[in-house]
Amino acid sequence: MTERIITSITSEDLAPPPQGVTFETPRERLEFYRREIQFETTILANRTDAYLSAQSFLVIAYASCMANGNPSWGRLFTLVVPAFLALLGIISSLNAWPGIRASYGIIDHWHFKQSHLLHNEPSMGFAYDDWPLFSESESTHRGYRKSLLFSIRTPWLFLIFWVLLGGFGLLLQLDPAGA
Repeated sequence: MTERIITSITSEDLAPPPQGVTFETPRERLEFYRREIQFETTILANRTDAYLSAQSFLVIAYASCMANGNPSWGRLFTLVVPAFLALLGIISSLNAWPGIRASYGIIDHWHFKQSHLLHNEPSMGFAYDDWPLFSESESTHRGYRKSLLFSIRTPWLFLIFWVLLGGFGLLLQLDPAGA
């Protein structure tokens, strides 16, 4: 036989526990925004670095395949393998874009919140004017977006590069005048 303890339920038991204030001061909020921006920027840099490393290996492999001079199977090899490598480059560019774009969107969000805080919080005005970390050029959309352009444009540039390089490789191998 099991024993049960029955207690009465009061309205206090059903109420959610009181929530504390997440940020005591605007300075704490700004520091939080800055940490989030730094974290997302690091993620974006890591994604861009991994993407560029993969692309550099694909370019090396492509160039090595195009330099194949084997008389018995070299022509077929240079027709098929570089085309597949170009296709792999296109697919990896298309797959890298959503992650890079998502990081950019999150950074954009935190920069917007930071800018809103710096412009609308009266207590941040004094710190905003005295500390060089809180300068106007740093909190504008134009300033930080320029610094992220490389990461945003890289997948599209490599996509165009692989389309042109793949087309060029196929043209070289399929053009009878080039033989």
